[in-house]
Amino acid sequence: MALFDNGLKMGTGIAVGIGALILAPVVLPVVGSVVKPLLKATIKGGIILFEKGREAIAETAEVLEDIAAEAKAELIKEQTAEASTPSGE
Repeated sequence: MALFDNGLKMGTGIAVGIGALILAPVVLPVVGSVVKPLLKATIKGGIILFEKGREAIAETAEVLEDIAAEAKAELIKEQTAEASTPSGE
């Protein structure tokens, strides 16, 4: 009789599986109609966040380029001033 000791557990599993197969055509469209808008909103939020990040990086790069150009101009100005100053003074 050890062969049938697991019968109740196996029968319950089969019943749950059959119930899921019967309810799937009803439940899946309902779940899909709820999940699809949430997923779409999440993707839209990600796209907006990506675009904002791209803009922030572009602005930061522009500021750094401006600072580097100013520093280079100051170096050239200092070198020119040193070259034009007589070395005897």
